[in-house]
Amino acid sequence: MGGGVWVVGFVVGDYLLSNNHVNSIIVHKFDFSDEEVMAYYISFLKTLSLKLNTHTIHFFYNEHTNDFPLYTEGIKFFNHPESMVRIAVRTLTLNVYRVNDTSMLQFIRDRTAAPYFSNLVWFIGNHILELENCVRGDVDHNSRSRLTDLVAEHLDHLHYINDILRLNISTLNAVLADHLLNRLLVPLLVYSLNPRHDKDERPRVSSVVALFLLAQVFLIISHAPLVRALAKIVFHGNNSIFTQDAQGQRLVRPGFVAPEEPLEKSLRAPPSPSPVEEQRGGGGGKEEAGSCEDAMTISDIATTHVNITDEEKEMMLSTDHHNHHTTTTTTTTTTTTTTAATATIAYVAIIVVVVLLL
Repeated sequence: MGGGVWVVGFVVGDYLLSNNHVNSIIVHKFDFSDEEVMAYYISFLKTLSLKLNTHTIHFFYNEHTNDFPLYTEGIKFFNHPESMVRIAVRTLTLNVYRVNDTSMLQFIRDRTAAPYFSNLVWFIGNHILELENCVRGDVDHNSRSRLTDLVAEHLDHLHYINDILRLNISTLNAVLADHLLNRLLVPLLVYSLNPRHDKDERPRVSSVVALFLLAQVFLIISHAPLVRALAKIVFHGNNSIFTQDAQGQRLVRPGFVAPEEPLEKSLRAPPSPSPVEEQRGGGGGKEEAGSCEDAMTISDIATTHVNITDEEKEMMLSTDHHNHHTTTTTTTTTTTTTTAATATIAYVAIIVVVVLLL
């Protein structure tokens, strides 16, 4: 019996991983408002990430199309209300970062590092402000349990950041440290140690909360460059390191500000050429060929219709409209049926894979 289950699991897994089937399931638009669907989906992603290594990464990261659905779909839930989902996303990202694949890590650095880390830092900062509000409002110590949970959650954030930094991926560490210093630690905590001016409307926390949270940073974070830079600013008031960003391209002024756009919108941006396409000329040849083909098609149609009569034009338009209406109705019905069937199949596939791989 056990051998049969193993064979079935192998066959199902091999089928889903081949021909990009698993990525089709990952990008399928499920109803994530259903808690059961959400739980199965995030468990599915996390379980797949546990199987990642230098050999299996190519089933999920497509170097030719330069996309990585397992990672990009997973990080969209980094700020999900359910802690179980947030923890699964952290596990998934760490499993991905641990895979020593140059092309994949370059993709993460170029396409997702800045959007993900900026949104993550903004999320952590708002959590700090929530913690501050809990401290200020807890005059009678009735919110002790809530405060304990908020502190524990913040420490989890710091441990997660430290786990990323300890992987020693220099390109990711530079971006993450840049956002931590410029967009969180200095503007929200260090600045809060100074007396507030009348015209200062920047978000702040009390000096007690700021000192406590800074102490936790020094206790938990082990990335030496980040710790040294923060200590230099705290003890010497020297923020000269903020003259440039991680790429050394522009002036940076520390500030706790929202990201330019939500993470999901940033991830929808058109993918940049993959390293493989760049080596082959950026894939521009195919695009140019396609453009020429389209231009020729339009030209041919225009030439064909030059010498027809008005009656013939009306007949052609009437026929085209009737055919278009019939095709649209059929397509809509087919699409609705196909979508429902696909959702069911994908949902069942997720459950099967999670059960077999766990």
